[in-house]
Amino acid sequence: MTKDFLNAMSILKIARMGHPVLLQPAQAVEAAAIAADRSLQTLIDDMIETLADAGGVGLAAPQVYAGRRVILAMAPAGRGDDDAPTPLTILVNPELELAPDEPRLGWEGCLSIPGLRGAVPRAPSLRYHGFDRSGQAVEGVAEGFFARVLQHEVDHLDGVLYPMRMADFRYFGFDEELNRLEAEARAAERNEA
Repeated sequence: MTKDFLNAMSILKIARMGHPVLLQPAQAVEAAAIAADRSLQTLIDDMIETLADAGGVGLAAPQVYAGRRVILAMAPAGRGDDDAPTPLTILVNPELELAPDEPRLGWEGCLSIPGLRGAVPRAPSLRYHGFDRSGQAVEGVAEGFFARVLQHEVDHLDGVLYPMRMADFRYFGFDEELNRLEAEARAAERNEA
C-alpha cells in the first residue's frame, strides 16, 4: 500500500435523528493535546471530507458518531442575507456568547434530519472562542447566517437538535413541499408585477 492510500480521508456515515449519540453531550477535548492527537486529526480530516460530500454548511462530531466537542462551520456566498461569506472554520471545544439582541427566525436544515426544514429562533450575532486544529486559541465575532450555523452545530455538542428549539411547528416541513410553496409564491409575485 502507498503512503497516500494509508493517509486517505474517509467519508463517514451521518447519524440521523433517533440515534442516541445525537442526544448526548459531547466530551471536551484536552486542549494541550489537540495538535498531537492523531485520532482527533483524522476525525477532523474525515469530517471535512464528509461535509464536502454531503454539501452541508456545518457538521458536529456527534453527527458522525464521535462524542467529542468538535465542529466545522462555514457560510458560503449566497447562503445568507447579504452576509459576507465565511470560509470553513474548525473549532475544538467551542463556546458561544450570544448577543442580547432579540432572536430572529430563520430556516434551518440538518444533515441528521434529511429532507426537512424548520424556522428556528437564533441570536443574530455572537462571539465565539475555542481552539483550532493545531491547538491555538481562536476567537471571533459571527453575524447572520454564520452565527446561525455556529449555534446549530454547538447545539449538536449539547445533545440538542433544531426541532427542540422551534417555537411554532407550522413552520416545519419537508423540503420538497416548502420548495414548491416558495416557487408558487414567486410565480404569484411575478404575475402581480
